[in-house]
Amino acid sequence: MRSLLMTAALVNAALLAPPVLAQDAATLVEGVLAQHVLPGFQTFATRTEALTAAAQSDCQPQSAELRAAFHEGFDAWMAVSHLRFGPSEVDERAFALAFWPDTKGFTPKSLTKFITTEDPVIAEPEAFGEVSIAARGFFAMEYLLYDDTIATLGDAQYHCALVQAVAADIDRQAQAILADWQGGYATSMQTPSDAAEYATDLAAVAQLFKALDTGLQFNEEARLGRPLGSFEKPRPRRAEARRSGRSLRNITVSLTALEELSQALAAQTPGVAERLEAAFAVAFEQAEVLAEDPVFAGVAEMQGRFKVEILQQYIGNIRDIVTQELGPALDVTAGFNALDGD
Repeated sequence: MRSLLMTAALVNAALLAPPVLAQDAATLVEGVLAQHVLPGFQTFATRTEALTAAAQSDCQPQSAELRAAFHEGFDAWMAVSHLRFGPSEVDERAFALAFWPDTKGFTPKSLTKFITTEDPVIAEPEAFGEVSIAARGFFAMEYLLYDDTIATLGDAQYHCALVQAVAADIDRQAQAILADWQGGYATSMQTPSDAAEYATDLAAVAQLFKALDTGLQFNEEARLGRPLGSFEKPRPRRAEARRSGRSLRNITVSLTALEELSQALAAQTPGVAERLEAAFAVAFEQAEVLAEDPVFAGVAEMQGRFKVEILQQYIGNIRDIVTQELGPALDVTAGFNALDGD
């Protein structure tokens, strides 16, 4: 359990932290967009373009170049995956890029059907963009490259074409999201009005704050909570991206991006920024402790489970500072999100 003394201290600090002046909210939004959002999606689009090129050059599952491009693209998605609003929501782009958790195993089932029937839809980019999101995105690519069954299933030539289709589809989603941000959505966040999506600058700040809080919550409750399961029944095979060995990596990349966002939002409250920096540093130190268990297989044993639980607690502590100090300082709350009540 988190320390009651720590919680009380956070509450007291929140009460003492002055809210950001209304006229400064616009500056905060501008800073977050310029320092975090737009560069993040630009990098993502650049990396997915490279992934498509790598798949065209060598589509074999064991290709070192293809796997490296996959990891770089996945890293870039982790760095923006918490920004699940606006352009990422259009046409379910975020889900098409990362369909996880897949509690029913739809991704391997969908890919198996594609491969065994040699569905010709993969040759038509627009049509492939309409197929089940379970057969698309980074988790579909992970199965195609790293799953012992899917990676060797069916005709090699068709498998190759499917890898290329999935890579190209990932890139189309990334380019579309970037185009929407650059083509007007960023401007809409900086020019609020009663007729626009954001009526005030503070409403835009609230959206960015919610992305920060929800990103932390997803790391705490899904990326760590799912493999932890319960003490009586740990679930290591539920770890995100375990086939490609990315479970811990996804969290550290995500936390790095979330720290960047938190610092941008805390730019006008240096005391809160310092406490967030210290809390993130503790979490990163614990992540290093887990470096030898990158897929959380150790949750099945007492000592390994304890290490993962500590990281989970440290991320929870970061979230406490965000909700109890940063939120009041900004005069915003995270509100309800899709993770609440799951």
